[in-house]
Amino acid sequence: MTPKTSTAAGPDTATALTLDDRVTGALVGAAVGDALGGPVEGWTPEQIAERHGGRVTGVVGPWYGDDWRTARPIAPYHKGDGHVTDDTLMTHALVRVYEAVRDHLDAYAVADHLVPDLMSRPRWIPELEAEALPLQRIFLAEKWIVTRLHYGHADPREAGSGNIVNCGAAMYMAPVGLVNAARPEAAYAEALDVAGAHQSSYGREAAGVLAAAVAAACAPGATPASVVETCLALAKDGTRTAIEAVCEVAVRHQDFESALGPLRAAVAPFDTVGPHYRDPSLGARRPSRLHAIEELPIALGMLLVGGGDYRRTVLGAVNYGRDCDSIATMGGAIAGALHGEGAIPGAWAKTVADASRLDLHAPARALAEVAREVFVRDTARRRTQDAAFAGLAGLR
Repeated sequence: MTPKTSTAAGPDTATALTLDDRVTGALVGAAVGDALGGPVEGWTPEQIAERHGGRVTGVVGPWYGDDWRTARPIAPYHKGDGHVTDDTLMTHALVRVYEAVRDHLDAYAVADHLVPDLMSRPRWIPELEAEALPLQRIFLAEKWIVTRLHYGHADPREAGSGNIVNCGAAMYMAPVGLVNAARPEAAYAEALDVAGAHQSSYGREAAGVLAAAVAAACAPGATPASVVETCLALAKDGTRTAIEAVCEVAVRHQDFESALGPLRAAVAPFDTVGPHYRDPSLGARRPSRLHAIEELPIALGMLLVGGGDYRRTVLGAVNYGRDCDSIATMGGAIAGALHGEGAIPGAWAKTVADASRLDLHAPARALAEVAREVFVRDTARRRTQDAAFAGLAGLR
């Protein structure tokens, strides 16, 4: 499949984007998308429109207003008003692992660094409006990492086996794509290794493809179409088929309103959760070579529908509903990597940073520095390999 979409480069047409621009765009873009999607997560497009008197166009308050502390199924989380969710908490945690290791990561880095970070140091948790261990906020599928690696002493490369299969690993893999900027094959391989400590089956596959998408978006001249083509070249099994099915539909639409129903219909055959997001089917989240997580194909679909524009991509993801905070996190990371921070509405970013009480730029600065160090190491390693191979092959 060759997606046809706008090749407009957006805000970065006048000057070439630097690594710092793309890293900042991806990480800030992911956090802003996460915060916009959080308050409407779990609902349908129809319910969202009824609740908000139309489509969501920016930061909104909690679904149940001032009753968010006690209203089920939201309590005790303050979702809304610009608060990021566990997607961003996990993304920033992975950035801290890169800061510690300062090289490529693998499943052992998750055991040695990510697990202690989650369970030993209290941090500000926006949804709880309190200092707490990240472990106390993350979902059960992420708590699995701690259970298996800290308490169960599992082999990190296999610890993800047995966990429910969901988007929990894919939602925080953007940093892997950024460290491997413009090298999607390397990002895919590294993310599969890292995610092996967390997920299996199509959940792990989605993590690899999301990282590849972000890496591909960093390449000079990248477009939404080139990102999707890269994903299709790397993705396997149901993940590839789901992306192809969704994107074939997405290229027929230029606004998310008309795309909401068709994109859901396109991904439905591959989604194990079923039509009722809060009441998953009996076969939900089980390993399969035929299925895919819903979030990644929809994020790529909305990227095409929006022509790569950050605002349109993220708002399409948010108004899609269901697991829309993760969809908007992924779409926001890819669109942000394509066009840099300048594509992200400044008012959104400021509101999210202020409300969440987080410095959204600090992780980006740290990761860009690590990415440069890793590039230097990779260059030296390639030169060593080239010299060795030349000697073995009699080329010198």
